[in-house]
Amino acid sequence: MPATLAPVRSLSQAGPTSPTRLADVAVPGRLFTSTEIRLSEVLAAMSTALDLTEGQPPGHAARSAILASKLAEKIGLPTADRADVFYATMLKDLGCSSNAAKMAWLFGADDRLVKHDIKTVDWRRAQSKFQFVSRHVAPGAGLFTRVMRFAALARSGKRGEQALVQTRCERGADIMRDLRFPESAARAVQSLDEHWDGGGYPAQLRGEEIPIAARLAGLAQTVEVFLKELGPRGAVGVAELRRGTWFDPQLVDALVDLADDEPFWTRLTTGDLQAQLAEFEPADSARVTDEDELDRVCEAFARVVDAKSPWTHKHSTGVAGLAVGIGAELGLPAIMLRDLRRAGLLHDLGKLGVSNMILDKPGRPTDAEYVEIRKHPDFSEQILRRVNDFGRLADVASAHHERLDGRGYHHRTTGEDLPTEARLLAVADVCEALTADRPYRDGMPWEKARSILREGVGTAFCGDCVEALERHREKTTITPRIEVQLEEIERLIASIV
Repeated sequence: MPATLAPVRSLSQAGPTSPTRLADVAVPGRLFTSTEIRLSEVLAAMSTALDLTEGQPPGHAARSAILASKLAEKIGLPTADRADVFYATMLKDLGCSSNAAKMAWLFGADDRLVKHDIKTVDWRRAQSKFQFVSRHVAPGAGLFTRVMRFAALARSGKRGEQALVQTRCERGADIMRDLRFPESAARAVQSLDEHWDGGGYPAQLRGEEIPIAARLAGLAQTVEVFLKELGPRGAVGVAELRRGTWFDPQLVDALVDLADDEPFWTRLTTGDLQAQLAEFEPADSARVTDEDELDRVCEAFARVVDAKSPWTHKHSTGVAGLAVGIGAELGLPAIMLRDLRRAGLLHDLGKLGVSNMILDKPGRPTDAEYVEIRKHPDFSEQILRRVNDFGRLADVASAHHERLDGRGYHHRTTGEDLPTEARLLAVADVCEALTADRPYRDGMPWEKARSILREGVGTAFCGDCVEALERHREKTTITPRIEVQLEEIERLIASIV
């Protein structure tokens, strides 16, 4: 089953990370405890969100980056090229959410489970592919439904497989460019699933046509997937079986030489990942984020989140905009408004850990499905807390479903412990969600959404924040994202049929 993240401290727990005390340790007027934040630390934390949507355990991408960097060192790859290996491997799954809805529809199954298990299969072998599809198509459904799903997959054939990979790889490469990484790193992400003998996707590149960073990343991620189950020797054995077909023979040979390095493997599987990443991060590319770069990271991961489902398309950017508008009406300083925008962009990171079978379901979720949905703020908090200086940002971003009366989720924090920033983010999130389409209802007009918000004042919502939203709406023309949602849904349907 897809992995979950480990528990973190509760908002309501006493201590320096509770919202009533954070003002004592945070930078004044900020949601951060420091402005000196290493880019690699931020990206490593965010990569665990990518692990979630790929159904992988937290740290999969980080461990893959360490292994790929170790192999790059072992083959004597020039230092100038190692930054591509390090960052492209850590961010290899940036485009992973873009095919989640399609994957769930085609298989009629939890996209995270399908993605997790397909990494353990040699899908180029017809027998392995047939067995995989037989196990994963519409589990628990009736015979007719399973046969129809199976037929749809068979009809799509290799062209369908290529389209799934192409969407993922191209989207990931585009986001790498948005993050201002060099074109060589973007091309590495785009070529992640190419194979040495030309049998991979999306462009069926062959041999040294495949960027060396992509060859290292592809090998490292496969080894990491098998590492826990088979151990180092078993995982290396899988790579040996695919030597010369999937993988560059020279890289596999270097991996075989590394197989007996027990201290390396022990540390990789049990040690401090952040410390290891700091060691392998190329010195000439290591840097502290500035304000603009932090904005780009938040914007990039909002794109990843919003690509998960056509029903959430542009949601994060919409919430961020409303949060800034409410905050401005409340008189918050400009630097806090910038931080609030970041909290809005990242508040739904945890949605990457929710199956598209639930997010895209045409009817209302069941009680059991609501339990799964309600895990997403917890996931968001855990991801953001992996950055040491993101404590207050994590508290605010993950509190968007809390209520003043303590009946919200995931901590059931009451109003007295909810800072203004969390209160206004909750109002922004509900407003944006109500005015957008959902699989089980149409988007509401502003007047109806405002009525619902007003009814919740004092129990669910802060009255000052609702009034600030109303003032913001009076001054601003806000176009509901229903049209762009419909365009995204049409694009998804066209790609399936």
